[in-house]
Amino acid sequence: MGPIRHSLIILTHNKRAYTQVCLTGLLNTRIRNWELIVVDNGSTDGTREWLESFIPVCRREGIRLQVLHNPPSTGCSTARNQGANRATGSRLAFLDNDVTVRTRDWLEQLDACLDRHPESAAAGPKLVYPYPPHAIQCAGVGISRSGRVQFRGRGDARDTPRWNAECEVQALISACFLFRRDAFESAGGFDPVFNPVEYEDLDLCYRVRSAGRTTWYTPAAELYHFESVTTAGTPTLPNTRLIIRHGLRFKDRWNHCFQSEDGPPDSATHWKKIPPRALDTIAPLPVLDSTGGHP
Repeated sequence: MGPIRHSLIILTHNKRAYTQVCLTGLLNTRIRNWELIVVDNGSTDGTREWLESFIPVCRREGIRLQVLHNPPSTGCSTARNQGANRATGSRLAFLDNDVTVRTRDWLEQLDACLDRHPESAAAGPKLVYPYPPHAIQCAGVGISRSGRVQFRGRGDARDTPRWNAECEVQALISACFLFRRDAFESAGGFDPVFNPVEYEDLDLCYRVRSAGRTTWYTPAAELYHFESVTTAGTPTLPNTRLIIRHGLRFKDRWNHCFQSEDGPPDSATHWKKIPPRALDTIAPLPVLDSTGGHP
């Protein structure tokens, strides 16, 4: 293992089985120049104990794992910033605990995307559902002039040509994205005003873009995403008014940008309802060497 280049930062709150799939899956990552930092927000289901037991497993694989323990009231922005503050890598990969590796070269591909675009701040992968036919969950984010959010490609076949081209996008989601550390720190990290959850990732993308940087989607990296597991069941999640308030804050903050961007029409932002599948109903997930395609 060479010098640490990447710091992988993962937020957890209960859902131990998903965390186990996520972290053990990350060991399939082809390169090994990364460290792992898990920030646990007050888990009570045995996640904390399992994370401690996973430290020697990572050590045998040449990976350093740090586990940070927070009270359950800690918000997502604050927790992710804590992880970033403990990181030593020059590139910060933020992941939720409901993603896991589909292509072994995912980190290399996100890295290469940033290298291809010197002005870039962040790159995100193609996220697909973890059950056949592995439809797209998110291929980057589009935002309409009225501020409606589109998960590009959601529900489409993963090989749909439209979503197989690397491109600049308006935003990315924190289920998985790789940031240049300097861009992340210059923007001030995730804004705690969006605690406990929702819109903190989109806001961060707009802040780095407002500073002249860019955010990119590359289909050459793929990860599975179970969707909405990391934040499900947190104590404040049922507070719908808070979520709405965050959405309004995000729109008010960046509406001037929406008006000048070539975002999707409102008609393309309709949220496709994809029935969730429980982890124990899903067969072992295949791990591929690469997508076999080109960015």
